[in-house]
Amino acid sequence: MPVFSCGGMRYQFKWQDVDPKEVPVEGQANLEATIRRAVELGINHIETARGYGSSEMQLGWVLPKLPRDKIIVQTKVAPHASAKEFLATFEKSMKYLRLDYVDLLSLHGVNNRQLLDWSVRKGGCVEAARQLQREGRIRHLGFSTHATEDIVLAAVETGEFDYVNLHWYFVNDLNWPAVAAAARRDMGVFIISPNDKGGKLYSPPPRLRELCAPLTPMQFNALYCLARPEVHTLSCGAARPADFDEHVAGLEFYDRIPETIAPIERKLREEIERRVGRDWVERWEEGLPDYLAVPGHIHLKEILRLWTYVKGLDLVEWGKMRYNLMSQGDHWFPGETAGKVDELDLGVALKGSPFRDKIPGMLREAHDLLSDAPRKRLSQR
Repeated sequence: MPVFSCGGMRYQFKWQDVDPKEVPVEGQANLEATIRRAVELGINHIETARGYGSSEMQLGWVLPKLPRDKIIVQTKVAPHASAKEFLATFEKSMKYLRLDYVDLLSLHGVNNRQLLDWSVRKGGCVEAARQLQREGRIRHLGFSTHATEDIVLAAVETGEFDYVNLHWYFVNDLNWPAVAAAARRDMGVFIISPNDKGGKLYSPPPRLRELCAPLTPMQFNALYCLARPEVHTLSCGAARPADFDEHVAGLEFYDRIPETIAPIERKLREEIERRVGRDWVERWEEGLPDYLAVPGHIHLKEILRLWTYVKGLDLVEWGKMRYNLMSQGDHWFPGETAGKVDELDLGVALKGSPFRDKIPGMLREAHDLLSDAPRKRLSQR
């Protein structure tokens, strides 16, 4: 696996399946140029998903032209209650991709207990996928997830998967136990959306840019992740060929990552501690329950994580993007915002936190800072 992967959710024409005639010539030319640039750079892992609209179809017009043994192709299919339905969806993916097999197949969005059960139960999606593997239609089976850390860890510990696509980076270390567990099982670890969900690092605030110098924030975050031997590849959701340039430039420091990132990481952590307090930085997660155990399903961990980095590193636009995806009733962004915090009694939920008296005020501040018009996922736009 290359240390960067070519993610396939930003260069496609639409988030829905379309008639091939609708795809603009210039749009397809851009996609093909992006793929060829990736392969030229050695970024030969190309990933997409059935849920990425026209992405699979458009890739199917270029991938068969590339040397098959030189590329690693991944697609993702959502778990279904019926293995038959899951297999039918997989066949649709393969028809679009125009390939005999994919190197990597992910169960896409194992984001709650029900979807995990559909995946691993007897006669479920994993069993169906393993039959595809025996037939040579897939090489390796994994899962992707936006779930809370307990579900991600549970999915890893089933022992049913060869790799995992998950969120973990400087502004989100909640999934580290799952990363470590995956490493113990010799699973591949693929970090998704390190540049967008990792802080909107393609448009960083001035203070963050200053603290990360001489690297860019995007380069720092990439090297921060790659410093861990447990992490194998980071997704680069390229929209155009030039989107790889900043990532590749950062690899100048690949052979000396520890000494390159250490002073930057120290400055970042000192800045956060100066703004929100060392005790908070070291203990903020302590005693916080899962959002399902909180009145109104307020997602305490997620909101307080956002508050920490918004206050600590000026990541306001990133915070707004993440915060306003909550309360959409969708398993990709579970939990509710703090909009009703003053109507609910959080006493029992916060009894285990050393900051039980401060957190309600933090939740109010987070809502005031970040609440905006509800956001839609890219696939809903």
